[in-house]
Amino acid sequence: MNSFSFCIAALAALLLASCILGKDDFDSRLVISEVSRKIDLSTQLTKVSTSLTLENEGDSAVGHFHLAIEPALVDKLAFVGVTAKTPDDEDSTLTMEQVEIEAHSETKFFRADLGFRLKPGHTVELTVDEVFAHAMTPFPTKITQSEKQFVLFSANHYYYTPYTVKKQSATVSLATSSVESHSKLKPTSQSDNAITYGPYSDVEAFQISPMRVHFENNTPFLSVLHMARTIEVSHWGNVAVEETFHMKHVGAELQGPFSRYDYQRTPAPSSIKSFKSVLPASASDVYYRDEIGNISTSNLWSQEDSVELELRPRFPLFGGWQTRFYMGYNVPSYEYLYNLGSKYVLKMRIIDHIYDEFVVDNLALRIILPEGCTDIELKAPFAMEEGKRELHYTYLDTIGRPVVVVQKSNLVEQHIQDFELHYTFNKVLLLQEPLLVVGAFYLLFMLVVIYMRLDFAISKDEANESRMRAACLIDEVQRLVDRQSGLYSVYSDTIQKFKSSKDATAFANARKKLDGDYRSISNQITQVQNSLNKEQPEVAEKLTDLLRKEHERKQALDGAISLAEKVVVGRLSKQGYVESESNNKTKRQKLSAEIEALATSL
Repeated sequence: MNSFSFCIAALAALLLASCILGKDDFDSRLVISEVSRKIDLSTQLTKVSTSLTLENEGDSAVGHFHLAIEPALVDKLAFVGVTAKTPDDEDSTLTMEQVEIEAHSETKFFRADLGFRLKPGHTVELTVDEVFAHAMTPFPTKITQSEKQFVLFSANHYYYTPYTVKKQSATVSLATSSVESHSKLKPTSQSDNAITYGPYSDVEAFQISPMRVHFENNTPFLSVLHMARTIEVSHWGNVAVEETFHMKHVGAELQGPFSRYDYQRTPAPSSIKSFKSVLPASASDVYYRDEIGNISTSNLWSQEDSVELELRPRFPLFGGWQTRFYMGYNVPSYEYLYNLGSKYVLKMRIIDHIYDEFVVDNLALRIILPEGCTDIELKAPFAMEEGKRELHYTYLDTIGRPVVVVQKSNLVEQHIQDFELHYTFNKVLLLQEPLLVVGAFYLLFMLVVIYMRLDFAISKDEANESRMRAACLIDEVQRLVDRQSGLYSVYSDTIQKFKSSKDATAFANARKKLDGDYRSISNQITQVQNSLNKEQPEVAEKLTDLLRKEHERKQALDGAISLAEKVVVGRLSKQGYVESESNNKTKRQKLSAEIEALATSL
């Protein structure tokens, strides 16, 4: 019984192992009936579009196939995608995953699911799009300012595949018709800027025949060595984007000196003056700066569906030359941020269109979320390396804002796709910053109140306190002098009324009341003067002069009253009164001006 159980277990293990080892073996039932490759070398990127017919010659249905990248271009691969004609005659993008085959460790393989079962004897039309970066190398590696740039491209005459190919051909499109040399695997033909290889028949799997093309290519060989893209999300209605670039002209290096004069007369064919970036249509507050400051040689155009930004570096770029700068813009959050209750989704591009046929060697993407976000989950459209989460601190932050960090290498135009960032945010936290501002101002005001009311000095400053007491006494004197001056106006009105009514009794009563008020104010001034003698004697002396002038003004007023009484009872003629009153009034006005000046100078 134990021996039988052991045999069953061993047999099951053997079957499981055979399944595991053979799960990525190439299906011998598949062959490729026909392959047509179009290799585009007209820019700095190598774009290969392969149309092939996959045929099932077996006796059972097949649901997937393998795609191989030839060893010479494995490290240059930036993008690969496959579309298939479904049985309903519709284009369908296939799902792929990278797999490893031990027998071909130098090659990169992808397993593509057809999405349906390919029946025996049936075929399916497939289109494979591949983009390779830095697949063309400058040759010669150094040129002068006015020389044209030639590059060298090496690949395979045959379509590199794990399946037998019955018939195949390849067309290489060049940037110009100037071709120094190219490999000639018959049949081969050249027409203008195109080289045609094939057709070749019955090519076995994994066949390699070196292809080599040496031709002129003056298109911009501009590469972004490193790019840092930061997206900062605010729930107050804005998303800020800033991108930092380190760019290099990776074409043939400049040999010899650079002449600005010659460059103005005859621009260098392979130099780069400017390039154009495409931003979202809602982008605003766009800026473009480097270490020195703002770069004003840029232009911005608003289109219906985008914003075009022409970037012109401070100097033209030649082979081997580099430049560093950063740019940024704002977009409204309602176009990219969606929510259901406390659940939020940010949907934005991983990368914008930097320039035509761009290549980014290394991208570091940082997404800064509002403080208090939890349950953060990133969904990328393709494989990206997610780094350790960080915290970002800015104004009014307490625990820090969570930062999602991801990296990706070899990005091209096909990587302009949207990511989705899911997270949870409690809307009550929106009140945190306003409350912090209110609390900070409240605390500041309380500290000011406490500071003004408390004396933190170790010992009292008697001189300062004396000056403060004297200042209060001077204010009191000035107030009393103003009241006294006001009484003189009342005296004048009473005298005028007495001269009109000739009512001596009423005048006597009114004068008695005014004299009482005057004496009360004079007594108060005298008390203040006594206090000032103790605090600031020099000010008290000025006050003595003021009181002397005031005494003279009161005597002049008493004289005016005496003149009014005489003219009323007829002891003084009107002519004599007018003359005497005019002189008296002039004296009083002069004394009033002197008293006011003394009061001001206290």
